[in-house]
Formats: sequence, structure tokens, C-alpha cells
Amino acid sequence: MATSHNVTSKPLPSTMAVGVARTKLEVREFFREREALIFTFFFPIIFLAIFSAVFGDTDFGQGVNAATYFTPGMIASGIFLSSFQSLAISIALERDEGLLKRLRGTPMPPQAYFIGKIGQVLITSIAQIALLLAISGLLLGVDLPTEPGKWLDFLWIFVLGTASGSVLGIAFSVVPKSGKAASAVVTPVVLLLQFMSGVYFVYSSLPSWMRGVASVFPLKWLASGMRSVFLPDGFVQTEPGQSWHLGLGAIVLVVWLVVGLIVAQRVFRWTRRDAG
Repeated sequence: MATSHNVTSKPLPSTMAVGVARTKLEVREFFREREALIFTFFFPIIFLAIFSAVFGDTDFGQGVNAATYFTPGMIASGIFLSSFQSLAISIALERDEGLLKRLRGTPMPPQAYFIGKIGQVLITSIAQIALLLAISGLLLGVDLPTEPGKWLDFLWIFVLGTASGSVLGIAFSVVPKSGKAASAVVTPVVLLLQFMSGVYFVYSSLPSWMRGVASVFPLKWLASGMRSVFLPDGFVQTEPGQSWHLGLGAIVLVVWLVVGLIVAQRVFRWTRRDAG
């Protein structure tokens, strides 16, 4: 006598569940890469320690010392490195190695790949900022904000900065012609923006034309926003226009987020250019 068996197919996991699994994988791979750890994760922390030692006796006004002044810029730089630079380089490498093509051929929803990448950016950025603030507060004598309003400003600046940097990094990943060239193409762009955006210098001391160019890009607004959080309120008098311009900064970051999303959707490729 023939017996019938009910075959039930196991439902596929949701896009979010696959994205969370991808996030865990991306984070593990990030911390295994020595180059990524040094040039993305520890780079701002190392530079903060160097600037604090070199300019330790310098008074930046309002009783602000070197460690206090450069901490906001290094936080902004860390967000930009972890989002824009990290994604632009890693995605270019994965495309060149054929990993993206193989992933595209699996049942994995494409959105899960990007959830994993952005999740990795969020986790590594939070860990980096926590470590930087711990070193600033415990070892370098930086007084961290105590007002809840300051930390609310920090939160939205962090979220907008991470989001805009991530989508721009995904879009920019198509620019390098090969994975090997990715670092050589992406890193100079980031360094140039860091120098122009007041990360390594007092922003108000930069030439007006340089400040004008920097104001077009998101890193400048990330840096000035973070200065509004971590520097005394009176320090705003030393800023160009004697204002933090938080509203304008939010608009610029949102515009870059929208532009990055549109461009990334149009130009992103799962295969190398020579693959057709």
C-alpha cells in the first residue's frame, strides 16, 4: 500500500533576519581585518592622542585645551571613516573579487546585503566613539556634556551623519576601477575633506574659500555639529557667523542622504565593469 507524505517547505527567513545575520558576519570580518582596524577604527583615536600631546599647552579660547577642541572633529572623522570610506573600499573589493556576483545569485534578498553593511557601520561607529570618549574623558581630561539636550543633538547628528556617509560610500564604491585601486582612490578624497572641514585645524582659521568648499560636503557639518555638543556654549563666538548653524547642517546632511540614495540606486553594480 502506498503511503503519502506531506512535504512542508520551511519558509525562508525574512529580509530583516538575513540582514541581521549579515550584520554579525560583517562585524566579525571587520575586526579581523588589521588594515581596517588601524585606518578606520583607531585612526581618529591615534590622531587625538597625537594632537593632544603636540598642542597640549595651547589655549584655543574659552579655556578649551587641545584634547577638548579636537575631540568633536575626531568623532566626526570617525563617523565618516566608518561609513563612507569603509563601505566605498570594502564594497569595491568584494565586487572585484566576485563576492557580490555570487551573493546576487543566492536567494538572499539584495536589501539584506545593505542592511548588513549599514548595521556594521552603526556597530563599529558606536564602539569607536565610546572608546574615543572614554579615552578623552579618563585619560585626556575632556569634560563631557551633562545636559540631555546636548546628547539629543549628538544623537541626530550621529544618525544623519552615519546614514548620509553610508549611502554615499555605497554610491562611491563604483568609482574605483578595481578593488586594488579602491584605497588609492577613496583615501585621498577623505583626507582632503578632513583637512578642509576643520578636523585637523581650527576651522575658523582656514581660508574663507576653503570653508566655502567644505560647507558643500557633509563632513564639515558633522564636525561643526559635534563642536556644538562638546565645546562650551561660549565657544560659538569663535565660529564663522558666530553660530553653529545646526538647522542648516541638518538640511545639508538630509540633502546628501537623499542624493546618495538616488545615485546609489542608479549606479550600484553587483559585477565588475568588464563583466558586462
